[in-house]
Amino acid sequence: MDIHVSGDQSLLRIALENLLRNAWKFTARRAVANIAFGVLREGDKPVYFVRDDGAGFDMNYSSKLFGAFQRMHRAQDFEGTGIGLAIVHRIIQRHGGRIWAEAAPEQGATFFFTLS
Repeated sequence: MDIHVSGDQSLLRIALENLLRNAWKFTARRAVANIAFGVLREGDKPVYFVRDDGAGFDMNYSSKLFGAFQRMHRAQDFEGTGIGLAIVHRIIQRHGGRIWAEAAPEQGATFFFTLS
């Protein structure tokens, strides 16, 4: 798969690394984990995604997902500062895109984002 985007290379690397690091962290307790990065089409616009089959989260709390210092899991269950997704959100917005997630507890999460 060959994916090309235009944007600030350093910032986009930070965003993608944060999403992949989260996927890695939330699948760590699985004997076999599945993490995927790819691109879908929404009309003529690419939609990028990072998907995992890890801990997931309750979508009832998704409005807090991209806020600074917001956590979907207890700190003792999963380490982290609670700012990674807030950083990703800012980077995606800075590139004229949007980010959203779909998840279910213990069924994993998929983070989708667009860039303009």
